[in-house]
Amino acid sequence: MQVVNALSIKKIGVEEGKYIESYMSTAGKVKAKLTAPYMLRSQYDSAKVEFTKTLNVQFYDSSLKPESFLFAKYGRYLEFENTVLLKDSVVVYNIQKDTLWCNELIWDQNKGSFFTDKPVVISQDNGSIRQKIFARGMQSDQAFKNVSLFKIGSIYNNNANSFIILKDSSDF
Repeated sequence: MQVVNALSIKKIGVEEGKYIESYMSTAGKVKAKLTAPYMLRSQYDSAKVEFTKTLNVQFYDSSLKPESFLFAKYGRYLEFENTVLLKDSVVVYNIQKDTLWCNELIWDQNKGSFFTDKPVVISQDNGSIRQKIFARGMQSDQAFKNVSLFKIGSIYNNNANSFIILKDSSDF
């Protein structure tokens, strides 16, 4: 009886990987390259992959030129949902040097987008002026070209050493 019961016990399979380099493609076209020093992959109810010692992703345009970059100290990829939860010192930037900093970000690979409802700081050029925008929440495409901010707080202009307070659309 014990032998039969032992056959029905679920065993968690954990795979460990070091010096990971993975390419992501859609319809045979390379979209991104992920590198990480360490990875754990487990399968229980649903398969998940954890990057516990940083991860870097380089996103490519249709001609395989890098267009945006991502860094995080932690990432958890849920295979069946095709989403990655990024945490701790998350930085995303594009070739125009627009940069996002936050502590938590969701990367939806099906939609090719980023999302968070947590505080963010975005730095970008506005003509000849470099400015920082503070907000709570944002969404963007993977190229970090089309960015929507939620609950914008303020803009900091390094050149003028001042803040500009902006009203959020929900305040009108």
